[in-house]
Amino acid sequence: MSNIPADRKYAVTHEWAQADGSGIVTVGISDHAQLALGDVVFVELPEPGAHIDAGDEAGVVESVKAASDIYAPVSGEVVEVNEALESSPELANSDPYGEGWFFRLRADNTEELDALLDAEGYGHSLDEE
Repeated sequence: MSNIPADRKYAVTHEWAQADGSGIVTVGISDHAQLALGDVVFVELPEPGAHIDAGDEAGVVESVKAASDIYAPVSGEVVEVNEALESSPELANSDPYGEGWFFRLRADNTEELDALLDAEGYGHSLDEE
């Protein structure tokens, strides 16, 4: 069973989003996603300053098994990327909800988070896969 923290929201495409209360949303991939991918060897992240719409491709995560697109769970401007992933992409595996985060954006509208799944809903979506 995957670890699904209750303090964030989830997209059906397996990204998580955690708002900090000031309009900044941190994005990463779920434990389920990193387990399915296997050993992550490379992460391509969006450029700071780029504007991404919810559902748009925001980057790519590559593992020894596959490459998978990363999608933005909410719309906004990228304000920071996790540069540690350049030299240590395995952080996406070892700590997907902590040091393995991918990028932060200033959300256009934090109400978009309401359209995402809570931990329980995400868990049920995994049961249906």
